[in-house]
Amino acid sequence: MNKIVIIFTIAVLALSCHDDKSEKKGFQVNELSEDENGEKIVGLKLDTLSFETRPIDVLKTNSPAHRLSPIYKVNYTKDNIPYTGSNAYHGNWNFDNIEGNNWNRNFMPGFEALYGYNLVNVFHYNNQTKKGHKLFTQPALIKTLYYPTFSSDTLNYKPVKRDFYMVSVYDEDSNKDGYINAKDLRRFYHFDTEGKNKKALIPKTYTATHSEYDSANDFMYVFAKKDTNQNGQIEPNEPTAIFWIDLKNPMHNGIQYKGE
Repeated sequence: MNKIVIIFTIAVLALSCHDDKSEKKGFQVNELSEDENGEKIVGLKLDTLSFETRPIDVLKTNSPAHRLSPIYKVNYTKDNIPYTGSNAYHGNWNFDNIEGNNWNRNFMPGFEALYGYNLVNVFHYNNQTKKGHKLFTQPALIKTLYYPTFSSDTLNYKPVKRDFYMVSVYDEDSNKDGYINAKDLRRFYHFDTEGKNKKALIPKTYTATHSEYDSANDFMYVFAKKDTNQNGQIEPNEPTAIFWIDLKNPMHNGIQYKGE
């Protein structure tokens, strides 16, 4: 049979911008006050982010040495009852078990894509060295964590095994309103197999909006808007660029379309 080439758009998953609870919240990073007209004034950066966090679950990767624990912000109801978000996963049921491609209903071959309400960090633990650390030195509002699947996935009849992580995240109060939330620029990072050596996969002046996956090349295309007026937020009329990432070697990446 002819090789089946699948290119599909993931517009409402993982990198997509949509109005859900996980993006409405965030946390304060700067002191806020009001002037005589009631307008907010952003003041000094807070010395510490004094909110509770709690780990949820232990995620198995394809390496027995590497395990992850998502860390969530603890929220409180009006009755002062604590609660956290929970792990949810972006899947791809439509392309499961198609001629040479068995992704075990994962987001992409070799990757699970995890998200959750007020997910603010990820703890990486090495079972061999018995050492661990957080991916981000300060809490960040994580949109999606991509991590190597525990399942045995195949792409075009060949086994797929990833050895890195990717994170779509709001990690800076880019619009200077005193909060880190979905109104800020969304960054996209790569971490090595030890959860270290963070590198940006799209420039800091862009915000990721959605993605496409190209199974013929094993490429991920990230669509991103450029903050042309440098106000730290994105307007609808700002240009959209397309960046490509070679998932066989994510350090092999670039821009395909610069936008107009």
